[in-house]
Amino acid sequence: MDASLFISKTGLDAQQRRMSVISNNLANVSTTGFKRERAVFEDLLYQNIRQAGGQTGADTQAPIGLLMGTGTRVLANEKIHNQGNIITTDNALDLAIDGDGFFQISQQDGTIAYSRDGGFKLSNLGQLVTSNGDLLQPVITLPPNTSSVTIGRDGIVSVELFAGQGQQVLGQIQISRFLNNAGLQPIGSNLYKETIASGVPNVLNPGLEGAGIIRQGTLEASNVNVVEEMVNMIETQRAYEVNSKSISATDGMLRFLNNNL
Repeated sequence: MDASLFISKTGLDAQQRRMSVISNNLANVSTTGFKRERAVFEDLLYQNIRQAGGQTGADTQAPIGLLMGTGTRVLANEKIHNQGNIITTDNALDLAIDGDGFFQISQQDGTIAYSRDGGFKLSNLGQLVTSNGDLLQPVITLPPNTSSVTIGRDGIVSVELFAGQGQQVLGQIQISRFLNNAGLQPIGSNLYKETIASGVPNVLNPGLEGAGIIRQGTLEASNVNVVEEMVNMIETQRAYEVNSKSISATDGMLRFLNNNL
């Protein structure tokens, strides 16, 4: 097969994968705490036909070489962990992290996952849980006679009790920071999993050692920029079309040779 056909095919595959990344970004434009992705490309191996610096005569060397590329591929899709807009909801159990860090969420298998989605609910036991019912860690349990709940910027949770029974401090919400946020593995349900690339979590109180602060009554919106994604979509579509035309042109050239030689 002609090399240009294969090279153009790699371009088609790469742009198709990039379009999938863009589509996922646009699909999650309203997902709380979602972080947009970008496709990372790399060129493939080169065929070394003539080595730069090779001998061309007794006392001469080639100043440049002849290396034929073999195309491209998508190497990774990187999460961009920029801060999303903070949206006011006035719901006391809605929490947003303003700055770096993740909420710790206990999974059914006993492992800890991490999330930027702070839209918490109350379980039938008065515990703070995600929309899927997974427990926030450390566990915060509101007493049955709670009148109102206050969560400070430092993560301290306190409640006002009915009938003038006063206030009660329930505990401290902690958040985890990672050395490499982009190394976290998204697992769905607005959750991430620790990997070797992300490093181990550093569990901190909000506002300390670079950790973000807690903002009660707010949620962090997706950081997807619709206009930027639309521009990327048009660029991807045009690149796909150009690679397709390259295949058509190569096919026409080969057909000409086949019919005329």
